[in-house]
Amino acid sequence: NLHELLQETLLASKEGHVVRNWKVRWFVLLQDKLLYYKIEGGKKEPSPKGRILLDGCTITCPCLEYENRPLLIKLTTKTNTDYFLECCSREERDSWALDITGAIHAGHPVQVQELHRMKNSFKLLENISLHHIVDRMCDSSTGIKLTRNLEQGNRYKETFTGSALVDWLISNSFAVSRYEAITLASMLMEENFIKPVGTRSTEATRYSNLSEQFLDDSTALYMFAESGKKNISSKEELQFNISELSGTIVKQGFLVKQGHKRKNWKVRRFVLRADPGFLHYYDPTKEENRPVGGFSLRGCLVSALEDNGVPAGVKGNVQGNLFKIITKNDIHYYIQASSKAERAQWIEAIKPLT
Repeated sequence: NLHELLQETLLASKEGHVVRNWKVRWFVLLQDKLLYYKIEGGKKEPSPKGRILLDGCTITCPCLEYENRPLLIKLTTKTNTDYFLECCSREERDSWALDITGAIHAGHPVQVQELHRMKNSFKLLENISLHHIVDRMCDSSTGIKLTRNLEQGNRYKETFTGSALVDWLISNSFAVSRYEAITLASMLMEENFIKPVGTRSTEATRYSNLSEQFLDDSTALYMFAESGKKNISSKEELQFNISELSGTIVKQGFLVKQGHKRKNWKVRRFVLRADPGFLHYYDPTKEENRPVGGFSLRGCLVSALEDNGVPAGVKGNVQGNLFKIITKNDIHYYIQASSKAERAQWIEAIKPLT
């Protein structure tokens, strides 16, 4: 019930105001404000670093102002201060955007009801022109951003992902929900304005149901139908081992990891992939989306650590909810989750890949 006190926690990146860098903060959503905390030594500080008053706020989601950060929520206060918050998945971003919007309009139950109706409804714009949508998509300044993408060793030029197209359709007011945007994208594909490229998206076209043929997925690649010859890249051009990063993403999120040398605790965005099974971690304060570390899960051991007492090998302040991964080369990784439930979910997801 949005009229009750709403408390949730989010571990996210936030752009600084004085120094325009990204920092990891722990967020707590209350009914009228969003508090954010610093994390030191792997634990949330007791006093908030700052707050965002929600009265009079406007929210933008999806926010596409940063080309390489598609998971942003933008909050603009009534004093015209902008806050950019980055989540670790589209599902988390959209869930938080819905709850924050509900908190903003908590005093107006009719608007809250309309918000939920829009989220679950399906009503395409009248007299919609697919040609107009494609023309807007091709606009050099406001259109969908085209990038090079890798899949299974192949480098595709001028592609976009399924979830990027869904975000773009919503942010340009062609759809009000992801379900509407997926249907629009399916129509674009059915009418041969766009086409799937790569295994992930082309396999989905085998489904007989049109609504299941287009994938709202950050690993499914598409391109404009008239463009698109794939170029096979040489191994020398690749900055990462393709096989490591080619697996299906089965889980991702923010966790706190102990460093190997200085034994300090830092927040990292972890991405778990299957076939092949790898766990990579990224620095969420960095602009480039490349892992700062990772390892194969084959032959690994993963286990929860008891919260009473600090195990040997663990330094500094520990919030709890620890688990450990030992690789087949006997490298020990100590990781903290935000809750026992989250720790159990990660262990359960990792174990089948070892």
